[in-house]
Amino acid sequence: MKRLATAVFIAVLAVFGGSASGQGAAAKQIKIGVTMPTADHGWMGGANWWAKKAMDDWKKKDPNVDFVFKTSGDVTKQVADVEDMLVQGVNGLVVFPFESAPLTPVVEKAYGKGVYVVVLDRGVTKTVYDVYLSNDDESYARQAMEWIAKELGHKGNVVLIEGVPSVISDLRTKTAKAVAAKYPNMKVLDSQPGYWNKEKAVAVMENYLAKYKNIDAVYTADDDMLEGALQAYKESGRKDIKIMFGGGAKKEEVKRIIDGDPLVRADATYPPDVVASAVSLAVVGLRGRVFEGFYQKKLPLRIILASELITRENAKSYYVPEAVF
Repeated sequence: MKRLATAVFIAVLAVFGGSASGQGAAAKQIKIGVTMPTADHGWMGGANWWAKKAMDDWKKKDPNVDFVFKTSGDVTKQVADVEDMLVQGVNGLVVFPFESAPLTPVVEKAYGKGVYVVVLDRGVTKTVYDVYLSNDDESYARQAMEWIAKELGHKGNVVLIEGVPSVISDLRTKTAKAVAAKYPNMKVLDSQPGYWNKEKAVAVMENYLAKYKNIDAVYTADDDMLEGALQAYKESGRKDIKIMFGGGAKKEEVKRIIDGDPLVRADATYPPDVVASAVSLAVVGLRGRVFEGFYQKKLPLRIILASELITRENAKSYYVPEAVF
């Protein structure tokens, strides 16, 4: 499977070379706080796994780096977790926001105190970080909606299921609607949040099925919500929907594509190992290093990882049965 975030992770690790190299520069003790949402769905479970792997890898490589790891089931707890990390004297902070806006003030506080901040994925509403790392949400949604439009012959009714209110969910929704608006015979009937949760997506889809007599396609931008939408649709007994498109390249959905599922025929990559790369960027940034061959003195402010379209033609190269997600 092509994993661009893993490539970044490896490249960052390569800054220090082998396990013994770079130790002179790495002599200073550093403490990095890593905060992210609880593993309440498949993709986030994979992200949590990759965060722990990155921290374990770095502790083996650099004995002078320590981590404080906390997960949260709501944004209030995550704000409190960051405040606690600041009390503990972290030098660096890796933030995967539960929600963007409510977390921004405490991230700004950390950044103002000189803490090296790496924000990823859902983002914050101000540029109060040293590095922002994310997958390409604009391309992620655009290529999905363009594929849906093409498969429908550029006409039909589409419903969207959004994620948790955040910078990236807003961008995905805006992009999907913009693509649909290019085609006069395509209509976005509705767009409601499923909060990247299968059970909540079931409820949203049940509402859509009761409200709209004809739906041609469903776009959730998330494979866990896709599974919820599929469940509701199959239980309804209806036969009108032609396409269901999720996102994230969950192995079960990639397998559907390989097997020729009539509803799930494409997906888009959104690797959860982006979190591992964020952890690595925090270590490298605190050590004052940059990528090998990189002539600037600081790491890039924003790093965006490409999203790739998965269809039956290339799905086997993205399918890893033993993968966490």
